[in-house]
Amino acid sequence: MKRIALAACLSVAALTLGACGHSTGDRALSGAGIGAGVGAIGGLMLGHPLEGAAIGGAVGAGAGALTSQSQMNLGRPIWR
Repeated sequence: MKRIALAACLSVAALTLGACGHSTGDRALSGAGIGAGVGAIGGLMLGHPLEGAAIGGAVGAGAGALTSQSQMNLGRPIWR
């Protein structure tokens, strides 16, 4: 049960943080990075860090791409 709760919390965190940046591409890219990091940590706790990173990156990129600048904007990305 703890693993399911942890996975749910990490998924919510990835979705929440996946919308950083001004353009859709920026938000998708930063969401993928944040999601991969969170997913790798969660996957490491569950024994599958690479799978966690892949899933987290995909979820984060999707969340970043599906949000608009008016929904969430955490400023200019560091690569700009």
